[in-house]
Amino acid sequence: CGRIGCSQSVRAVRGKHRRWRNPALRLMATPKWCWWLSGSVVALDQATKHLAETLLATHQPVPVLPSFNLTLTYNTGAAFSFLAGADGWQRWFFLGLGTAVSIGLIAWLWRLKPENSWLAVALALILAGAVGNLIDRAWLGQVIDFIQVYYDHWYFPVFNVADISINIGAALLVMDSLLRRNA
Repeated sequence: CGRIGCSQSVRAVRGKHRRWRNPALRLMATPKWCWWLSGSVVALDQATKHLAETLLATHQPVPVLPSFNLTLTYNTGAAFSFLAGADGWQRWFFLGLGTAVSIGLIAWLWRLKPENSWLAVALALILAGAVGNLIDRAWLGQVIDFIQVYYDHWYFPVFNVADISINIGAALLVMDSLLRRNA
């Protein structure tokens, strides 16, 4: 380029692209608070599960509010006890699936640009939920659930903080996708 300053701008652009090839710098592109958010939700999930196991008796509801109980249950399956009645192979299947999903989410978070904050929050929450339930499966072979909501004689399946995190993250992911499409 023969213009004055042209080579400098080309070098600046090349330098910017080169910077993102370094994995350590790419990790820094994702806001640190995303990693703290995931870690905090995992810690909260594990702490509440420990309290539930310590303070609650299995399948004995403790009324907290109308339509809300604390009820300790164990789920060897997935959401809504899917595959809970299988012969034990589901533990390894869900451990592998949870590990693969977590690795994929970490890679996705790693590659995010700093301006994708809503997407980062969504992925961080889904990752936290996946890791929280993955810890249970690895250590116990099942997931600890203890939050029960109901109306009259209709009971929603018992769930935990990790499940809440996954659902909020999924809702934010859909919202982010719709907002990007309309932008």
